[in-house]
Amino acid sequence: MSQKEYRRGRDETPEERADRRWAELLQELRVAQTGVQIMFGFLLTVVFQPRFDELSTTDRDIYVVTVVLGAATVGALVGPVSFHRLVTGLRLKPQTVTWASRLTVVGLVLMLCTMASALLLILRMALHDTFALWLVVGLVVWFVLCWFALPVWARHASAAKD
Repeated sequence: MSQKEYRRGRDETPEERADRRWAELLQELRVAQTGVQIMFGFLLTVVFQPRFDELSTTDRDIYVVTVVLGAATVGALVGPVSFHRLVTGLRLKPQTVTWASRLTVVGLVLMLCTMASALLLILRMALHDTFALWLVVGLVVWFVLCWFALPVWARHASAAKD
């Protein structure tokens, strides 16, 4: 088998490929949704804690932004399931997988923003404001590296070999 034949991948129809990609995407979504839903659930309880009244205006604003980002993240990561359900039977599986993949990437970006905002709120409460900001910046860089930069680099390196 030549290198080009090996790189081509599986011998599957567009429908089979869409089915496989959909199954893979669902597995990825299960991981992301679980973490986001747990984090969002905890965020929703913060407002009912006795110390919430002690938050500064800035911290309350950060909290509101964090909750809104969390809700948007849940929406984007649950969106592919709704999309699939509403177009099932219309023979749109390849297009569904494409749109679901896009929604998932949007959800990952929103999750990054939600994590950063939640970390900023928590670390502002636990540490000095300036130090908290630098820790959050460092963690955002780490998330961007792990979630986006490494996969983009791998795609580029793979394309360069072809």
